[in-house]
Amino acid sequence: MIENLSKKRMVFGISCLILLTIVVLIIESKWMKAGTRRQEFIIENNSTCWVRESYEVIKDCHPCSAFEIASRSQGVCVHTHNKEVLKCQSGEIVTRSCDRVAWLDEKHYWSFQISLTIIGCLSTAVSFLRQKSLNRRAMLKIQNQLGTC
Repeated sequence: MIENLSKKRMVFGISCLILLTIVVLIIESKWMKAGTRRQEFIIENNSTCWVRESYEVIKDCHPCSAFEIASRSQGVCVHTHNKEVLKCQSGEIVTRSCDRVAWLDEKHYWSFQISLTIIGCLSTAVSFLRQKSLNRRAMLKIQNQLGTC
């Protein structure tokens, strides 16, 4: 395994990984600049009262139902599959498309963190077991060499 590699090969492998990481970061930064998304979304019934007057958010950004997306009954659900309901100062209630659902992003973040923690714990356990096995092999080898002398 990794303990059989020479120092030169280890340094070469780590250098390759660092170089690959830098290349990926450069490529991602180029794509992010080229593909920046505009924050202009389709508004239901072409009402833009929220642009010219103050408004209050009645219902925070939430995912559209599968029916709303498939039937295209609400135009705001077609592009981002998320919507929020606003009430303008004039009393008009408008549905506008929104980019991110906060509670959904938080759920994805925590599930990612939990999975990384589990993978880290499993990796640590396997590493300890491997080290214990290698130590046992080394002790047996030393005992055999001492016993045959």
